[in-house]
Amino acid sequence: MLPVRLAVIPGDGVGPEVTAEVLRVLRVVERRSQVPFDIVEFPWGTDHYLRTGHVAPPDFLEVLRGFDAILLGAMGDPRVPDHIPVGLVLQIRRQFDLYVNLRPIRLVPGVPTPLAHRPTIDILFVRENTEGEYAQSGGRLYTGSKDEIAVHTAVFTARGIERVAVYAFERARRRRRLVTSVSKANALPHTYGLWDEVVKRVASRYPDVTFETVLVDAMAYHMVRQPDRFDVVVASNLFGDILTDLGAALQGGLGLAASANLNPDGPYPAMFEPVHGSAPDIAGRGIANPVGAIWSAALALEYLAHRGRLPGGDRLAEVVVQAITDVLGVGPHTPDLGGSASTSDVGRAITERVTELMGL
Repeated sequence: MLPVRLAVIPGDGVGPEVTAEVLRVLRVVERRSQVPFDIVEFPWGTDHYLRTGHVAPPDFLEVLRGFDAILLGAMGDPRVPDHIPVGLVLQIRRQFDLYVNLRPIRLVPGVPTPLAHRPTIDILFVRENTEGEYAQSGGRLYTGSKDEIAVHTAVFTARGIERVAVYAFERARRRRRLVTSVSKANALPHTYGLWDEVVKRVASRYPDVTFETVLVDAMAYHMVRQPDRFDVVVASNLFGDILTDLGAALQGGLGLAASANLNPDGPYPAMFEPVHGSAPDIAGRGIANPVGAIWSAALALEYLAHRGRLPGGDRLAEVVVQAITDVLGVGPHTPDLGGSASTSDVGRAITERVTELMGL
């Protein structure tokens, strides 16, 4: 079988530190899968920008097109404005039409949560990833004057809403068969009115899946009070972004949060990244939590199985997540979880557990 081609962009801040632990785990998975991994690292990010004036070479999208998946560490550095390095992420999402941002929120035994009643939390967020409030439609007039005007227009399309809703309902069929749609049509009747209408039409095609619509403010309330009531949540770009950070706090912190940017049947590679960002305040100290990055790699294995590039990749992904769960249950833990372990300590423990579970 042809090698699985993985583009790795360690990026900025703690990105290279957590990426090193991802690669450690992937080499074990490669041995078990018996499918070779062709892993190519690209030194793109803020350092590249400061040397060349570009975060990545002008032809970076063409370079990435030939890969099966992209693993990203993190982007962002206080030496430059955020929009410069983060622009690489947004370009990949838009140019490769990665319209689904998938973010699992799961509370694992042994991990502290701010919720005293410690409920069961297992939510899969399906966030629309290419339009909505992040469509970059707008501008500013009379800059610097007392009459300065800023306009930023949310762009919702029936096609964009429908395809992300279909994906959410399909995923719900493989889980607990409940979809919650997040809205604000009472105050934003044009954009979220369209959102509600389209999602409701999609829901009518899935009579076997229970469907509900919850206003975003109520959703934030219920996620704290009753997070165990939710299964698959489909949300717009902005709402999904905000609510998944709340979800990360409930599951123990941003260091655990994983994500996938994908077009399930598109021609381009999907991108997988931890949610925590570059965390410049702890970069270089070797204490960043690698779990979110490793969990993101597990999502990549599942995706590669779906694409027919890695037979059994979905089962391998389950093993990696089980190894994460086992290690989080007993330690070691990085400081964000109340422990004193290093990034490499946790990465090594997960790798060893993956090795054990795979019988290697």
